[in-house]
Amino acid sequence: MKRNGKRLSTATAFAFLYFYRFFMEDLMEDITKKKYLSFKEIAAYSLGLFGFQAIVGLLNSYQAEFDGSILGADVTVVAILILVAKILSAVADPVVGSLVDRSHSKMGKFKSMIVYSIVPLLVFTAIIFVDVPFKDNKMLTYVWIFVTYLIWSIAMTMGDVPSQGIAASLTPNPTERTNVVSISNTFKQIGFSACVVIVPIVCLIVPEGSKVFVKKGETDSPMISTEYFWVAVLTAILGCVLFALIPLINKERVITESSEKITAKDMVSALKDNKPLMLVIVSYFLGFGRQMAMGIQVQAANVLLGSQNLVAVLGIVTAIGSMISMALCPLLIKKLDEKKAYILLSVYGFAASIFSFIIGFFWFKNPDSIVLTVLFYASLFLIGLQFGAVTLMPMIMTADAVDYYEYKTGKRMEGAAYSILTLTIKVCLALGTALGLIFVQQSGYYESLASGEFSLHTKNIIFFAYTAMPGILALLSIIPMFKYDIVGANKEAITKALAAKKGEITE
Repeated sequence: MKRNGKRLSTATAFAFLYFYRFFMEDLMEDITKKKYLSFKEIAAYSLGLFGFQAIVGLLNSYQAEFDGSILGADVTVVAILILVAKILSAVADPVVGSLVDRSHSKMGKFKSMIVYSIVPLLVFTAIIFVDVPFKDNKMLTYVWIFVTYLIWSIAMTMGDVPSQGIAASLTPNPTERTNVVSISNTFKQIGFSACVVIVPIVCLIVPEGSKVFVKKGETDSPMISTEYFWVAVLTAILGCVLFALIPLINKERVITESSEKITAKDMVSALKDNKPLMLVIVSYFLGFGRQMAMGIQVQAANVLLGSQNLVAVLGIVTAIGSMISMALCPLLIKKLDEKKAYILLSVYGFAASIFSFIIGFFWFKNPDSIVLTVLFYASLFLIGLQFGAVTLMPMIMTADAVDYYEYKTGKRMEGAAYSILTLTIKVCLALGTALGLIFVQQSGYYESLASGEFSLHTKNIIFFAYTAMPGILALLSIIPMFKYDIVGANKEAITKALAAKKGEITE
């Protein structure tokens, strides 16, 4: 009987293993092939990020110009204040990440935090562009700039961390997740440049101030305070209404419950133990200047094209390239993988940026040359083709790093991972803007602004900051990526293991 019992036990075990293998292969096939997201959800998430980034893009592009031209502040001081405020607001990132991870809200742990961020984000976006009556007092003006921007940065963090982190919870299908991140980041990139369309429209409506359209060889009048304020109000309302679509329509499907309090020490430990995430963060810091052009595009348009409102020309030409880059990224990833696609786009970005600077150098000396004019705008388009690497890849790689960490430790910690990513993005954006504004200050831009005459020296310095410098830093950013390995068979094994383990995926 013992022997027969043993045989029965062995047979049962083999039967169980066969069933388990069959069941898990079927489950994995379902997860990787099933579509969880409706068109409405993808549209809501994409438009939500568009609205949020429209607000961020406005501050990034126009705050320093407003502070310098309307409040009379030194933009180098403003750049330092913005950088310090970003670093101080970084304290909010781990707090928000921890609150997200421990949330038990009926709305969902990500969606609830997004809702809390909307009102302060709307209010302080407008307040930052108020022409204060005490601007003759420089010290008080700098305190005002710093405090209002610090509060805005904290509100932005409250929206940014969960809106990025929810991407990992929208669907358990990694292919579908890559696609939705790609689509939403295309909208995100367009949203970041939305101000270049909103600003000219407001300037055409508000009397006096900027003319928008000027004759060849002339320089536009500077924007007035009323124009800045109504641009901010319109952008804040539009942005927040669209941002609210995410908690209203999207559903969190990959649900993980955590009552554990995550400290800053835990986050540092998680980052240290999560090698793929560490590599993504280090790479982002090395390439901090990739988007510095966004921080000085208003000044660049003024110097290169004769009007700050022609920033739309610079922005749209590059944005078209960026949109194509976003659309091609999933195909590149499928053909290569995330690592190779990132390296390829970064090397390409360096080459395109240097090429654009060289073309611009000769165009400034011969602005009437049709060939150089065509090459100038074509080179800006070519620069845009690299931006899938900086806007899309970190999101995808961080989502994969979240899976990797759960696979290794059993802890998912999406909030912590995305708070680290958003902190990195914010600090790098502030560093890039600060560096760009230092180039602008050293070029003699503000000394020449009143006369409207900009020297070749000024044009070359600003265009170097707009093109070549970001390209050089893009090349540096690939160094850590050579060790990134959550690709191919390794990524597939992690996805299969997590699919086998999880029973909390909802339809």
